[in-house]
Amino acid sequence: MATTVRRAVLTLPAAPLGPENPLPGLRPLDESHVIDERSRAELPRDMARQVGYEPLRTLLPVRVLDGYGRERTETELDAIVIENDRLRATVLPGLGGRVHSLFHKPTGRELLYRNPVFQPADFALNGAWFSGGVEWNIGATGHTTLSCAPLHAAVVPAPDGGEMVRLWEWERLRDLPFQVDLWLPADSDFLYVGVRIRNPHELTAPVYWWSNIAVPEDETTRVLAPADEAWHFGYERSLRRVPVPEFDGADRTYPLRSEYPADYFYEVPEEQRKWVASLGADGQGLVQTSTDLLRGRKLFLWGAARGGRRWQQWLTEAGTPGYAEIQAGLARTQLEHVPLEAGAEFSWLEAYGPLAADPAAVHGADWGAARGEVGARLEEALPRAQVEAAYEAWRPYADHEPGESLATGLGWGALEVLRGGLKLPGTPFGESTLGEQQEPWAELLRSGTFPDAGMSAPPGPSLVAPHWRDMLETALAEPLTEYHLGVAQWHAGDVAQAVRSWERGLQLAASRWPLLRCLAVADREAGHLQRAADRYAEAFDDLCRERGDGEAWAAAGAALGREAIASLLAVGRAEGARAVWEGLGPDVRGSGRFRLIEAQLLVAEGDAEAARAILDAGIEVADLREGAETLGEVWAAVSDEALPEAYNYRMRPTAAG
Repeated sequence: MATTVRRAVLTLPAAPLGPENPLPGLRPLDESHVIDERSRAELPRDMARQVGYEPLRTLLPVRVLDGYGRERTETELDAIVIENDRLRATVLPGLGGRVHSLFHKPTGRELLYRNPVFQPADFALNGAWFSGGVEWNIGATGHTTLSCAPLHAAVVPAPDGGEMVRLWEWERLRDLPFQVDLWLPADSDFLYVGVRIRNPHELTAPVYWWSNIAVPEDETTRVLAPADEAWHFGYERSLRRVPVPEFDGADRTYPLRSEYPADYFYEVPEEQRKWVASLGADGQGLVQTSTDLLRGRKLFLWGAARGGRRWQQWLTEAGTPGYAEIQAGLARTQLEHVPLEAGAEFSWLEAYGPLAADPAAVHGADWGAARGEVGARLEEALPRAQVEAAYEAWRPYADHEPGESLATGLGWGALEVLRGGLKLPGTPFGESTLGEQQEPWAELLRSGTFPDAGMSAPPGPSLVAPHWRDMLETALAEPLTEYHLGVAQWHAGDVAQAVRSWERGLQLAASRWPLLRCLAVADREAGHLQRAADRYAEAFDDLCRERGDGEAWAAAGAALGREAIASLLAVGRAEGARAVWEGLGPDVRGSGRFRLIEAQLLVAEGDAEAARAILDAGIEVADLREGAETLGEVWAAVSDEALPEAYNYRMRPTAAG
């Protein structure tokens, strides 16, 4: 059959994403993928330089997604199916362009771990993320903020004369446009993926990319790559070079032979072909390879301990097999960002497909023979020269203008193109995609004035890039303008000026709580914890007087209440925290995340018995953060018994502290 591209609908049990958190992300969410200075000092010079290059100061201008729950209903998701007589790839353009499924027809095998549900969890840089398939991670260390966001998608001519699917968007943490082109040559066993990231600005930009591939896992699964060493990261905030495959008494290329979650970033020699494979007991599975620019390869494993198993259950449904992740990136490790010069671009080609190798060699004790066997079978199935030729053939098509539209992304790219007059062949960001969130900024661009929305809703998203900050500085100094200006100054590291802008806005503001909350965060960061608590309490009271109906107000109340209670408890003011708690609506107080907060509040009030009763009754904290140990800490405060399995999400040994 000829290669076809068609729209489809995928029906899954899905939890709704819920509303965005209206509070600006003035700080990154707790990030577990950092290392201490001692570990950094021991790294190779180029790696250490890139580890320290432009880490995130904030999540701005992206908003946090934490409004989801865990009640799933049958939901129709828009999908795009790319198919030839060998493979069928199913793509979800509304969820970050995730490749949900890659099905090999001749063997009847699903090559990826295909999650049977859509269940957001707090793993992305901005919160909501889900497991399974192939994810395109761009932005900064961690899962992309586009994990659960819509991408633009369209049909484009493929290099072989057929059709390919183009996905594209504007990545907002680094202000960079990117595209992902997917096609299946006729009679090919491999899905080709051409990726391009462009820097249309006048300054060098930090770039991060990892293609994240979820693969089925059991006791016989082995992950292979052409390396004899790896960089191990195990959530103890250290990065160290270790041998492959044997390390610390076990063969770590079998994911279930490790106890705790860990990353292994393979040290692939420069001259080696770049690939990574996950193969089962029969020597069959998935292989990913690429042109050499995509140099990094990685294994992430959950391990066999209770915490890793619990996380896997949390991300899907009972009875679902486990998974591991094999990944490919621009740098050796995910802790690094790579500089992209002004006006330049990064581009490469990836290929995904089935691989069959001699199981005796794949699972033999001779590591060199095992990876040599896999490399040889890959060369037979898809020669390295063929990948290079496919990349060269694709490059002229990267600028080809899209044809039939398959999906529409967000309007932020259109706003940036409008502001900068940018020409981006192949990835149009049309003005027709501008929406309600972009309109105030388009008005600022047109008239030099930021429109005052009044008190009908919480403030919309802030923009923080230098050009928007400059426009805000010259606009009329209304309270809402000062609010957004302070957010942009904070993002730029000008804390003192941000505080001055928020204080100026507060003098005339009818709606005080957004400014008070920003000032509370500034106080907390400066160590003025009592004043931060005062401002949080005042902000929450002001919001309660002002708030109206609708999910945006409900989200604002929940988010501000949560921060206020934490701030008040941090300075021992349980009575004030209880007052905030009473100001929350019953639906908010009844959710799992606030049941946990209630338990913390009861502990602070000295009522450990009542706190224990909440935990004994069972709670599910929908947005429990990756690596978080809050449940274990609260349990330890109310009980000397072992932590129940339902609350064990620990990702490191207890001795690690």
